Amino acid sequence: MSQHASLSPERWARFTADQQLMMIANEMNRASKLMAPADRERLKSAYARVLQLTDLTVAVRPERGLRRELLRWRDLVAGLWLEPGSSPAVHREALRHLLLFSFQTARQIPFVLGDARTTPP
Repeated sequence: MSQHASLSPERWARFTADQQLMMIANEMNRASKLMAPADRERLKSAYARVLQLTDLTVAVRPERGLRRELLRWRDLVAGLWLEPGSSPAVHREALRHLLLFSFQTARQIPFVLGDARTTPP
């Protein structure tokens, strides 16, 4: 988790909500490549970074609705972190749901997940 240890709330708050969501999604995308049993510790570290960035976003965003949904989504990622093994399908759905939090991030679904069925026009 030390990768983002020096990231202050003040610096994180300078990014737009869309940028913050995309950076969280980027960590989730990196984690999606660590689903092998041998990569479990690296996957847990990736989830820890996701949780840290999510916590920073919740701390700096004034929008109550976004914060509420991020906290609910955070519970899903925390569950993935606690799992003894990896769950690629649940991970993929968690990433999809994160990307659906805004129009701009939802537009990235075909590029990140290769799936256009929930992408807005």
